[in-house]
Order: sequence, then structure tokens, then C-alpha cells
Amino acid sequence: QLLWLVNRGYALASIDYRLLPEARWPMPIDDCREAIRWLRSHAAAFHIDPKKIAVAGDSAGGHLVALLGALPPPADEKISSKVSAVVDFYGPADLLSMPNNLPGKNRSDADLAKTNGARLLGGIVRDRPELAKAASPTPNVSANAVPFLILHGDADKLVPIDQSIRLKDKLKEAGVYCDLITLKGAGHGGPSFRDPAIQNAIADFLQKHLAAR
Repeated sequence: QLLWLVNRGYALASIDYRLLPEARWPMPIDDCREAIRWLRSHAAAFHIDPKKIAVAGDSAGGHLVALLGALPPPADEKISSKVSAVVDFYGPADLLSMPNNLPGKNRSDADLAKTNGARLLGGIVRDRPELAKAASPTPNVSANAVPFLILHGDADKLVPIDQSIRLKDKLKEAGVYCDLITLKGAGHGGPSFRDPAIQNAIADFLQKHLAAR
């Protein structure tokens, strides 16, 4: 849903990362970091600026790009996987508070073990709080995080908008730029996210925060 950025002068790269059920944490984020390192090391060949790399993703991809923006890159990497800005489309931001990971009256441990969060962490999220925090953007926000643009529908039934509200609040508390655009009546994706006004907001965000690098 970002191919239109090519017409505004941006180079786009769409990456693959290992998926559930084969992949467990931290495999997906490791793959994302390796893709950024590859792009940076081949920047001259593709005529891109290695100092101006933004990441964007929706849903599970939003979760991963938010982690890239919040977590520090590994200390031992030879080529940096640090990014300059994040565009997060309705990504889960705190695995411990995602509704489908929480015990409930009609949710057994067998149900909790089938969630995407449990499959990512290798067991029920409730029973792996430290691992869940390590794999969640919100608990890892610090003053070193990069600027964020978050887009979320207020009728999203898969990832509640509260996930993005809490991430925005944590970023602002840390003194990091964050803008949350709430799409009225939008669910988990859909045509509202391709509206020209939304596209302009994304382009303005990228221009502002990549130009500053």
C-alpha cells in the first residue's frame, strides 16, 4: 500500500522474514535487521542514501518496524541496522496486553497456547513476561527511539487502537516525536489507509524526518 511513494521520489524495498509457526522470537526481527544491513551495504548499487532508511509495515509488520524503531541495534553488528523513521500501520505494541493473549472466562490455557503471541514466544504469553516485554515495542521505548508515525482504525477488532495509543504516549514521555492518526470507523486495514490525505501525511512525515538526517 506504499507503492505510490515511488512517484514521490522514494526507493522501496519489500522484504521477507520468517513466519509463524516455523519462526520464533527473535527470528523475525533478526531477518528484518539483516535486510536493512543488506540494503545499506548495497546502497551505492541501488542509488539510495544509506543514512536515510525508513521502515513501514502493517499488523505483524507494524509490530516489527516498531521494534526496529524502539530497540537499539545489536552492539556487535558490523553494518548498522539502525533506521531513521517508522511508519506503523496498526501493529501490536505490547504482547502482554493484547486481548487474545489474556486469560478470560471462556479462554482456556489450550486457547492461549494457540495465539500468535504464544507461537512467537514458544508458549503462553502470560507465562513468559520477560520474553514478551523483549518482543514488544512499548516497553522498549527510550529517548533513543526514532520518530514514529502510527496509523490505526478506531474500529479495529484484531489489534485494539489502545495498543497504538499507549505506544504513542510512551514515545512522547521519552521525548521522541510521534504522531498517531486515528482513522474513524476503520478496521484492521482497508481502503481508508490509502486515502490521499493519509498518503500526504505519510509523505510529509518522511520528508520531514528523513531530510533531517
